[in-house]
Amino acid sequence: MIKNSDINPPVAKKIAHQLEKHNDVRIDNYFWMKDREHPEVIDYLNAENEYCDTQMEHTKDFQKDLFEEMKARIKEDDSSVPYKYNGYWYITKFEKGKDYPIYTRKKESLDNPEELLFDCNIMAEGESYFKLSGISISPDNKLVSYGIDNTGRRNYTVYIKNLETHEVALDRVLNTTGSSSWANDNETLFYTKKDEVTLRAFQIYKHRLGDNTEDELVFEEGDDTFGVAVYKSKSRKYIIIACYSTLTNEYHILDADNPEGKFKVFQPRVRGLEYSISHYDDHFYIMTNLDKATNFKLMKTSEDKTEVENWTEVIAHRANVLLEDIDIFKDYLVIGERKNGLNEIRIMRWDGSEDYYLPFDNETYTAYTGTNVDFETEILRYGYNSMTTPSSVIEFNMRTKEKTILKEQEVLGGTFDKDNYTSERIWATAEDGTKIPMSVVYKKGIKKDGTNPLLQYAYGSYGATMDPYFSTVRLSLLDRGFIYVIAHIRGGEYLGRNWYEDGKLLTKKNTFADFIACSIHLIKERYTSSQHLYAMGGSAGGLLMGAIVNDAPELYNGVIAAVPFVDVITTMLDDSIPLTTGEYDEWGNPNDALYYNYIKSYSPYDNVEAKAYPNMLITTGLHDSQVQYWEPAKWVAKLRDVKTDGNKLYLKTNMDAGHGGASGRFESLKEDAEEFAFLLDLEGILS
Repeated sequence: MIKNSDINPPVAKKIAHQLEKHNDVRIDNYFWMKDREHPEVIDYLNAENEYCDTQMEHTKDFQKDLFEEMKARIKEDDSSVPYKYNGYWYITKFEKGKDYPIYTRKKESLDNPEELLFDCNIMAEGESYFKLSGISISPDNKLVSYGIDNTGRRNYTVYIKNLETHEVALDRVLNTTGSSSWANDNETLFYTKKDEVTLRAFQIYKHRLGDNTEDELVFEEGDDTFGVAVYKSKSRKYIIIACYSTLTNEYHILDADNPEGKFKVFQPRVRGLEYSISHYDDHFYIMTNLDKATNFKLMKTSEDKTEVENWTEVIAHRANVLLEDIDIFKDYLVIGERKNGLNEIRIMRWDGSEDYYLPFDNETYTAYTGTNVDFETEILRYGYNSMTTPSSVIEFNMRTKEKTILKEQEVLGGTFDKDNYTSERIWATAEDGTKIPMSVVYKKGIKKDGTNPLLQYAYGSYGATMDPYFSTVRLSLLDRGFIYVIAHIRGGEYLGRNWYEDGKLLTKKNTFADFIACSIHLIKERYTSSQHLYAMGGSAGGLLMGAIVNDAPELYNGVIAAVPFVDVITTMLDDSIPLTTGEYDEWGNPNDALYYNYIKSYSPYDNVEAKAYPNMLITTGLHDSQVQYWEPAKWVAKLRDVKTDGNKLYLKTNMDAGHGGASGRFESLKEDAEEFAFLLDLEGILS
């Protein structure tokens, strides 16, 4: 099947497989790679790994140096800022030389003895992958439920631990999302089950502690374009079931004091009606796009009249401000907004006596509310960072307006000084005249003469906004002369909800055109040149990478596509694949000929041509549940077969991980080091 040597890359065998839809026939020569159990598939992935390792052998020492450099900047014996919940202070910490977090708590006072909840380093022993998630403490503080994933497929088993005896109960549930919520009786646990094949979260069950009978199914989502979740309101009064799709929401509520009761529909789903709910006092507060409120507005309604006709307006819709989230306190309402791409935090007193914004003076930054679990406080906890400023956790007294920095991220190693770096926001012009913002960071003293290596990153899907953020890992590029750019392209929500709407479904190609326009602008303004320009994206951002190398390969010297979603049309036609049915409102349903033809016109795998492509490093995980490993594997095989250049093309598969890569904090740095070595090697920088 495979020819492999120190020089020649693996060559995958071809087995013509005919795919037909809407009288259109496609031939997929690598369809056979979908069988993850087939020895030849594993052989091919291993051969690609061996080829990548052999070709990058000369960078191995450099990769080790980069890894140690990145690791040296991290405070290994670190801990989170404690937060108080229901009488206990909760702390997450890391110990020197250890990969995984340790979760502890202290009763009432931080001066009291520390109680160990979980040491994930011990729990992860013998596991090639480990992830603990969904920690949920019972109201009496005696029990904790939690989820564990040992494969990377985000398929968790839920366990229950007695915090007095430290015994793990025999009760356990397979195929869950990992999260669960306790009713107020300390005995009833609600959790979400996943479909074993598609991994769609579609059922809510009720588990009674110590009850040997089968758990009770309390809700099942029959529409396969929806997923479900269950959680407890911040007020602790309600258990809430959330039903969600790309365009539509529906919630069901149950008094947490009455776990044997029946859930009540909050507001029945109406296609296109998006809303989310927060409970306070005797009202629910609703963020919604009702009545064409594209950027969302805030409404409220009484607990006993939750249908839409009872909603009244609190904050009106604004065309130039995106309402992103709210945080409710006894005396204050805190609103997270986005205006002209920048985060704003607005604070309002319920009695109407004050309404003001926190001041931020950077040109490009990220600010967000943090862990605020207490109603009875005038203290707001929020986070702040920028591309040049390490992350800070800040407490702000909403009454006195006094600010206390609780923690600023330490950058060890002795060489970092934020004054040595510059960040700016610049704008490119897309083909249709739209102005596209970019956040840029580089080391001071760099001349814009077209010779600088530049890494351009973007995502551009699902309305996910890539805010400008600080990264200690990124310093390894900046200190070697790289410029780093985040392109805020359409498909995200950087400039409001319309920014998202204009980069999905039948306008998806705007996402790709925007990225290319940004590249052209960066070259034109001599930040870099095509000989030194690099692009990177992951998952849906990997689709972006696949599209730009098909559309404008000549602009880039190198591309990194991480876990790339590149076989779009075939995946979206296969409703047995995890996530497919829930994605129809994002990409379109190709069972409709209109969407089929549009998706096919940009699907990277279907549009590979006999032409020159940039140097490329493509990564995946064998157990990826979000983007199946065979998409990048097939893409690489096809590229190898038809591309006309002699540039590097590497496929690296993590055989033990899923969509997020390695699970340990230091193991993931090794993947970063390999990616950076790939880029730096192309620039002739190996020290």
